[in-house]
Amino acid sequence: MKQVTQTLRTGVIEINDVPVPALNHKFILVRNSASVISAGTEKTKIDMGKKSLLQKAKARPDLVMQVIGKIKTEGLKKTLQTVNSRLDSPSPLGYSCAGTVVAAGGLVEGIQPGDRVACGGADYANHAEFVAIPKNLVVKIPGNVTDEEAAFTTVGAIALQGVRLAEPLLGETFLVVGLGLLGQIAVQLLKANGCSVIGTDLDAALVTRAEGYGAVGVPSSGDVAGICNALTAGHGVDGVLICAGTSSNAVIEMCGAVTREKGRVVVVGAVRMDIPREDYFKKEIRVVISRSYGPGRYDPFYEEGGNDYPYGYVRFTEQRNMETFLTLVSQGKLDVKSLITHRFAVEEAASAYQLIEGKKTEPYLGILLQYNPAPFNADDSSRISVKPAVVADDKVKLSFYGAGNYATASLLPPMQASKQVTFTGLVTASGRSAQGVAKQFGFAFCAGSYAELLRGDTDAIVITTRHDTHAVGVCDALNAGKHVYVEKPLAMSVAELSEVHDAYSRCGKAQVMVGFNRRFAPATRLVTEHFAAVKSPLVVNIRINAGAIPANHWIQDPQLGGGRMVGEGCHFIDLAAALVGSNVKTVYSVGSSKAEKSAVLNDNLCLTLTFHNGSVANITYTADGSKAMAKEFIEVFGGGRSAQIHDFKEVALFGGGSDAKRNKLGVQDKGQKSMISAWLEGLKTGKPCVSYDCLIATSLATVMAVESLALGMPMTVDAAVLAAG
Repeated sequence: MKQVTQTLRTGVIEINDVPVPALNHKFILVRNSASVISAGTEKTKIDMGKKSLLQKAKARPDLVMQVIGKIKTEGLKKTLQTVNSRLDSPSPLGYSCAGTVVAAGGLVEGIQPGDRVACGGADYANHAEFVAIPKNLVVKIPGNVTDEEAAFTTVGAIALQGVRLAEPLLGETFLVVGLGLLGQIAVQLLKANGCSVIGTDLDAALVTRAEGYGAVGVPSSGDVAGICNALTAGHGVDGVLICAGTSSNAVIEMCGAVTREKGRVVVVGAVRMDIPREDYFKKEIRVVISRSYGPGRYDPFYEEGGNDYPYGYVRFTEQRNMETFLTLVSQGKLDVKSLITHRFAVEEAASAYQLIEGKKTEPYLGILLQYNPAPFNADDSSRISVKPAVVADDKVKLSFYGAGNYATASLLPPMQASKQVTFTGLVTASGRSAQGVAKQFGFAFCAGSYAELLRGDTDAIVITTRHDTHAVGVCDALNAGKHVYVEKPLAMSVAELSEVHDAYSRCGKAQVMVGFNRRFAPATRLVTEHFAAVKSPLVVNIRINAGAIPANHWIQDPQLGGGRMVGEGCHFIDLAAALVGSNVKTVYSVGSSKAEKSAVLNDNLCLTLTFHNGSVANITYTADGSKAMAKEFIEVFGGGRSAQIHDFKEVALFGGGSDAKRNKLGVQDKGQKSMISAWLEGLKTGKPCVSYDCLIATSLATVMAVESLALGMPMTVDAAVLAAG
């Protein structure tokens, strides 16, 4: 399918052939017929792309600080790989479209193939021939509303949410600042609420258009304050909707001057907000920033999870705002047809963007992209060739399922640099980034379906998708006779581990590898060598100052991420097993008592592990520590020797003497490169770099650590439970 994208490094607009996005059980696959270009939002994104790297840095100092912090911990080379990957990845544009449903997920209710729908969401409702949309961001289109009108739904919902926050009353007077798409719709909504409206904009033509909807028009160069006072008997307007975008503070200052005592100012557009105290304080003006298209926006629980807010408590969510907008259009109370000034076929999208970039000087307002994709056939191959496949017999043929930040920064670059692999196929969850990453790293093809990788000419599949897809992805790969590398965790439950174990038992010679990279780190190697001659059991202490992750992050979702113990704690159970040279025998965990934390999601806990060789380990994992403290600290004791690992940047080895041997490793190295090298070598020789028994024991211990936390008792780690199903 065709999709409009922009490369952040250059700002160049491209129309790319990308895979049709995959459908999951809470999403809807839609064949687009029209989408609306949001001139303000998309121009800002394009302008940022066209800035030099220095200008980008000045515009986003927050990101610069993140880069500096990453350089300090991971080094310049790896940081540059991460930054370059993000700059070179194509970014989709658009967030408001309409079309026809071609498929609906199993948990979607009330929508079926053939329904016409309007779609929203910057990450979903893009300028593309097909889009996969979460069910809470899709609404049916009334029969008397065209797809072109419905394509404005998300833009209209943004204006509607701003008007709702302004709380207009019959007979009040409002000023609308900025008369682009949002402003023109806001004028109509306020008039429908029985309000008098004053509209102002730099563009006289837009002022004239607003007058056609019943507003009193005032050019920005005119006497806006005078008109506001004259029409309100000197009291000032009851409220202001700021629908403009500007870096000037003049707008917010003017709003304070023209608003009455105890009036309200609602900020819908992106404006500078150095609020002058004098007017706002003396008049006690209420300032509200409108959050896009309503309650639910930016909440993964609502948008991705498909969970609605109770109707009685949240009357108008973003979906219900979208429905309201379409109802108003259907009833003839909103006119969006007259807002359309241009129509372009998606193949001509570059010409459309020349309008908003100013390369074409003709006036514009509502710019539509139109689509006429080929009929969707679920049985068709979603494969898109990227480059001719040239495969050397001595190279490992790899395919990737998932291409997020970790894969593009920590796995793909060292694999590419190793010269030991040929990249075959790439599938990503949404399909949006597939072609860009495929081009960047030289994959032969990208596709929208994981099945394409399973039947492709590949030796091994690397799985780097979200945690809830790991176990089934591993099972499918093993059943297809493919070697598989999966990012931690291997699975999220005993039941999933049992399925993996069953698939592995049937697969013959296929290898399984889990991305437990710390056992391959130079620091870990130095410590294990230090204790190589020690025959007695070891004692290990591992402390992880993990830092907090927001509660709405996907890893904190029990179904998607499984919590931090499952998602990250497994790393340290495996590290302990590597340090003592034995598999886990028992696990006992206790967690701090916090009202908002369940056993699964508890990220402040202590684990005690015993191992089959008599060694013991204590793991302290906390999210509540100071960022000023290093993240990871490891101690090992045994046979009259000790060792310390300081955040994988320094190792202290203690022997019989009074002084420690200190090894400063320079930049932090957690073993990713060494792990990849060892894994590829294991594929070639047929001897796995980490035994399956070790990987399954660590994974089972991780799942049982959460169970121990819930039951308050030690758990025995016995792989026999997996064979029993």
